[in-house]
Amino acid sequence: MCHVIVTCRSMLWTLLSIVVAFAELIAFMSADWLLGAPRNPDPMAGFPGTPEAYRPTLGLYTRCTKVSGYRRGLQCGPYAADFGEIASGFWQASALFLCSGILLLGAVAFVSVFTVCFQSIMKKSIFNVCGLLQGIAGLFLILGLMLYPAGWGSDKVLSYCGADASPYKLGLCSLGWAFYTAIGGTVLTFICAVFSAQAEIATSSDKVQEEIEEGKSLICLI
Repeated sequence: MCHVIVTCRSMLWTLLSIVVAFAELIAFMSADWLLGAPRNPDPMAGFPGTPEAYRPTLGLYTRCTKVSGYRRGLQCGPYAADFGEIASGFWQASALFLCSGILLLGAVAFVSVFTVCFQSIMKKSIFNVCGLLQGIAGLFLILGLMLYPAGWGSDKVLSYCGADASPYKLGLCSLGWAFYTAIGGTVLTFICAVFSAQAEIATSSDKVQEEIEEGKSLICLI
């Protein structure tokens, strides 16, 4: 028989797991990892009046820049047609680790929705298994974020950040919101991994067992 068990701690863990997965996915897909050196569009190439400086952005595999002519304006999209065209080998490794972490987080977020009905599988707590997976995902994310600055010496980054850019040195660039979001998501990932133990305790407490013994199928506890 399926017992629907809802507690504050289990619901908070579920919500955090979903938020973390989406935050990391959005950050990975964003082009705002690096803010390039300020540039002035050519007023003779379709930008009338006094040109306003703008900063192109560069992500792991996407970029945003202004174009002139008929399709003038800010345009964003992938600069790499395939995995091999990503700016550097370090960024390719970073993308692999980040994708692995995001896939694990996505799987945990999906499973977490069903923990209100199923708290164990093969006699193992789903919360503990998910917490372990979140911890592994956090390690993958850390490796990806550590490898990312090592690719700042690539030709692609040099074209955005100037000749002074080098591994772990930004030159004229600055970090964008996507990088900080990825860091914040990594921290929250480890918080979720630790908090999963509290969610398991809350759903297996004596009060829950008493409600089950009384024959209740819907159990809501603070």
